[in-house]
Amino acid sequence: MTVTVPAAPARIRTNRFSAFVHRTKEAGGLVVQPRMGFAELPVMREGLLGVRGARATSAGTITLDSYTRVNDHDSAREALRTGADLNGFPLVAHGPAATRRMLEGVAGEDFPIQVRHGSALPYPLFEAMVAADIDATEGGPVSYCLPYSRAPLTEAVDAWSRCCELLAAQDRQIHLESFGGCMLGQLCPPSLLVALSVLEALFFAEHGLHSISLSYAQQTNSAQDLEALAALRRLAGERLGDLDWHVVLYTYMGVYPRTPVGSFRILEDSARLAIRSGTERLIVKTPAEAFRIPTVGENVDALEFAAYVAADEALHGQPELPTETGLYEEARMLVDSTLALAPTVGQALVRAFSLGHLDVPFCLHRDNANKSRAYVDARGLLRWAEPGSMPLAIDRTAAGKPLSAQGLIEMLGYNERRFDREQLTRVPRWSLT
Repeated sequence: MTVTVPAAPARIRTNRFSAFVHRTKEAGGLVVQPRMGFAELPVMREGLLGVRGARATSAGTITLDSYTRVNDHDSAREALRTGADLNGFPLVAHGPAATRRMLEGVAGEDFPIQVRHGSALPYPLFEAMVAADIDATEGGPVSYCLPYSRAPLTEAVDAWSRCCELLAAQDRQIHLESFGGCMLGQLCPPSLLVALSVLEALFFAEHGLHSISLSYAQQTNSAQDLEALAALRRLAGERLGDLDWHVVLYTYMGVYPRTPVGSFRILEDSARLAIRSGTERLIVKTPAEAFRIPTVGENVDALEFAAYVAADEALHGQPELPTETGLYEEARMLVDSTLALAPTVGQALVRAFSLGHLDVPFCLHRDNANKSRAYVDARGLLRWAEPGSMPLAIDRTAAGKPLSAQGLIEMLGYNERRFDREQLTRVPRWSLT
């Protein structure tokens, strides 16, 4: 199947969120963004004001709570009534009018807001977001179904089709970010992350959206990550035509360093990676991530630190050559062979997972075959150990003996050990300026 990307409508080619990102990139900067959500309206407002006031070019985030993500809005309302703890902002329970009032004098052309949620079936959330005049959100039919939900993939694809059509029907452009490059946070080889991000972006475009971002999560080797980000940009440029798009990088989403030094070191590496790869937007993490939900101040510290490192890299950084492992060719093959399975992108995604043609390692969702496996080699490269039914040509002998439970635990903690222990004697360049 050849996906025909519709031309962007003449009325509007960008929205407030993406226009802000592009202005920042054209000025030589990087947009940094937290993942932050609080239940109470005044607290959420103060959190956004804190982010807006950071010494960084930042975008605002409203992360939704767990009840709202699964459309249990009655429980969210009860928690608000009783003062019970919520781990995010209950958008539907508060309602669009209250959310609009909360954002008055906060959101604007120089401080756009994105809703982050984690819902496989998000139509009520999208209705509330649209009514609250929020410009951007994220997720996808695969990336917010397989890791976070028991809903069948067919239901998620249908729900996200309706959601995309809802956004596309608005008079203003609304930005949608694919979470496809972040599957499970770690131990998913980069070629599959790139392919899933591109496939979800094509799904969005097929349903009428014209302002899109594609994601990638930092993994275990910076040269390989550079290769992956280059492949992602190349495929997006080839497949998305003249649509409005950009790339967002996530600071490592797996088992996080537990020391402050290790945490800031991995954040430093992600900020430098963003600049070296030409990435437009970076989602940061804080030293508190290994223990609890971070405070506003901790989020602001992470944003300012990332912005400082990015500026330092732009001025003084040395070029780093990506690896050349055929990652682009592998990702392109996964995209093309998936699209060949059905007449629409959504149908192709469902068919690909039902056949094991796409298969996320270590993902337990019933619509994922879970026969593929990955490993981290001695250089920190994330590689395929077993392809399952995926059409991949790999060297099975390179992975060595079959993966044990202890081996999986050691791989999951690879970056934690690397940044907490091996990097403690390294003096970061930012501390010398």
